Amino acid sequence: MPKKKCCQDRPRCKRCPLRALAEGTLPPGYTVKKRRLVKLDKADKVLAKSSRKAA
Repeated sequence: MPKKKCCQDRPRCKRCPLRALAEGTLPPGYTVKKRRLVKLDKADKVLAKSSRKAA
């Protein structure tokens, strides 16, 4: 299972969600939004919440 949030290190660590997304090894039902691991059914809520914080 990948970490919940990307730590932005270079080179990417072994459990990085961005690396798992690129390699196609994410668990079914998960995606990465804003460097965070989220479930597909909650992906839109994560984007809405992060856009409110930026404003």
